[in-house]
Amino acid sequence: MTTEEIKINVEKALEEIRPFLESDGGNISLVSIDNDKSVKVKLEGACVSCSVNQMTLKSGVEMTIKKYAPQIEEVINVE
Repeated sequence: MTTEEIKINVEKALEEIRPFLESDGGNISLVSIDNDKSVKVKLEGACVSCSVNQMTLKSGVEMTIKKYAPQIEEVINVE
């Protein structure tokens, strides 16, 4: 899979997640994909101060991204 295909798949994953975050007043954006293995995202809105945002990031966001792009090893939230 090319870097561009990985980016498209990661964006598809974020589109699947976004409605759930938006319903709670938050959002997420893709910052970068490093070495086709590590995805950096930025949680926005209510997600920034949410007490369970790390759980959301790992169990929701990372799991969904890996479903679309299995070669991704980790998802990191940047502030």
